[in-house]
Amino acid sequence: MSTHVSIPTIIQYDKSNLDSTELLELYKNMLKPRLIEEKMLILLRQGKVSKWFSGIGQEAISVGVTMSLQKDEYILPMHRNLGVFTTREIPLYRLFSQWQGKANGFTKGRDRSFHFGTQEFKIVGMISHLGPQLGVADGIALASNLQNKNQVTAVFTGEGGTSEGDFHEALNVASVWQLPVMFCVENNGYGLSTPTNEQYNCKDIADRALGYGMESHIIDGNNIIEVYTKIRDLAESMRQNPRPVLIEFKTFRMRGHEEASGTKYVPQNLLDTWAKKDPLENFQAFLRDENILTEEQEVVFKEEIIHEINEHLQIAFDEDKIIPNESVELNDVYKPFEYKEVVKNYKTKELRLIDAISEGLKQSMEQHDNLVIMGQDVAEYGGVFKITEGFVEQFGKERVRNTPICESAIVEAGMGLSIAGMKSVVEMQFADFVTSGFNPVVNYLAKSHYRWNQEADVVVRMPCGAGVAAGPFHSQTNEAWFTKTPGLKVVYPAFPVDAKGLLATAINDPNPVLFFEHKALYRSIRQEVPTDYFTIPFGKASLLKLGNQVTIISYGAGVHWALETLKNNPDIQADLIDLRTLQPLDSEAIYTSIKKTGRAIILQEDSLFGGIASDISSMIMENCFEYLDAPVKRVASIETPIPFINQLEDQYLAKGKFEAALKELLEY
Repeated sequence: MSTHVSIPTIIQYDKSNLDSTELLELYKNMLKPRLIEEKMLILLRQGKVSKWFSGIGQEAISVGVTMSLQKDEYILPMHRNLGVFTTREIPLYRLFSQWQGKANGFTKGRDRSFHFGTQEFKIVGMISHLGPQLGVADGIALASNLQNKNQVTAVFTGEGGTSEGDFHEALNVASVWQLPVMFCVENNGYGLSTPTNEQYNCKDIADRALGYGMESHIIDGNNIIEVYTKIRDLAESMRQNPRPVLIEFKTFRMRGHEEASGTKYVPQNLLDTWAKKDPLENFQAFLRDENILTEEQEVVFKEEIIHEINEHLQIAFDEDKIIPNESVELNDVYKPFEYKEVVKNYKTKELRLIDAISEGLKQSMEQHDNLVIMGQDVAEYGGVFKITEGFVEQFGKERVRNTPICESAIVEAGMGLSIAGMKSVVEMQFADFVTSGFNPVVNYLAKSHYRWNQEADVVVRMPCGAGVAAGPFHSQTNEAWFTKTPGLKVVYPAFPVDAKGLLATAINDPNPVLFFEHKALYRSIRQEVPTDYFTIPFGKASLLKLGNQVTIISYGAGVHWALETLKNNPDIQADLIDLRTLQPLDSEAIYTSIKKTGRAIILQEDSLFGGIASDISSMIMENCFEYLDAPVKRVASIETPIPFINQLEDQYLAKGKFEAALKELLEY
């Protein structure tokens, strides 16, 4: 079994213009994570930590990169980069508490190992889906450019992660936008048990940069001086001339992917060869030969670090275990948002839904100078629906950004902008296309505040819905994918006034918002809309009609289908509730109406099974059962993908079934 890595037998150090103080600092910063790891492996066997991903043999990369960057520059490490955390001088007891699931950790026991971030130390931790952090680094670097900070962002991945689509999307975006991202690939020979020759078919990962018009370098990842000096010089160059750089560090993983995996799949001769190239032992020998490190100093350094480890471990061991508190858990899913009402002005003009969204977006851009719009064709072209037409002329291409076709990387870039203190609106050209960015939406945006108290200040605009003969890939109304995911807010207006006011609130809200815009309503629904900027609160439904026979609950296009049905049947006296927001949901408005009418029918455009109508029905049954005079009825589209031709689409949609279902309920 072979890899593509060329292995020299002896590390050649060139101390260049480094003085003894710097060299000893490099040594101590490598020694510390090594000693911590050795202790963690003992604790793992004792059952005092739950899992461990060893970085033994790779310390030079983490330490060299971190020492090369300024302390206010972000680093996005992986689970084998302990040296990043220790070199940034995070108190050890906090790391130990994190690994034991204690409150002094960074995730309150909600996530493990290195799955956390900390703004205090400018570290953004990974998630188990390895790829998304690469695009997040793009967003942080974009913020650096927009804010003229002249900073570098370093992001780590392994050679296995370079096979993920996020890697290629992130590199492409960084290159097109000339973002100062240092893409650090630790090529350590194996992705879990799969050797590199079964992962990719090029000699060096660095070669991939050529396809993206990027600079690349190959660095001996076990040579601490080479890592430190080359990265230091590259970082300074990137600050002066912002651009992305791909760096491949040649190294090796001396232990299992995680400790339970073992290393039986690795040939012993390969382990033996790389053991001779241990970055810490080789550098220690070099410093001794150069009379920079004495045996007495070495003993002192080790004793100091071991004492610190033991002292901080005791703090973590003595810390109380987390006591579950349901209200605390629920309250931490979303960042608290203090809604500020901006009242509608009396001056109005008639706008279509599409115009109201455009005006609301433009006025939010004027309100927030840190707001960036990103999406395919949103700049000069104005978006496929022309919602951002003219925005480039007013706000410039820095803030209204055409993107490559890479939904995943752009959602991730929105997350990075949020980490760096900016807001973003990401346009999905069609809501269907969110599948290409689904992972970062549901696993990164949705979970970040709950995991480590980091808001995802991102609005994802979702042009959706059928009725325009657009077929299976441009017509879905896929809100149920997101109402199911804690941490996301879901907004779905049916009228121009609501669209404008709710969009302003969505952009003000620091939490991730999926903002659904029904394409069939874009140019068919008109309304008098206040001309000035205003907001509408989330979680407040709109009662459009009053009656005592039945409660009709809907949103989006379904609201207009219900209005048409009631117009055609003036004898039916119904409460018609337009939900407007699906998460948060105005359950009180629903219950209050049903307690009055005794009957409920829920109309949705989405297909029936698994849709939000099912959950609302269950909520009604659980909370209003004694008030019901008939079973709760759900009306939805049929269980097929959405067809293209009009007659099939008409058959598909719930619109044609609603009137009969409503009358059937009233006759029960």
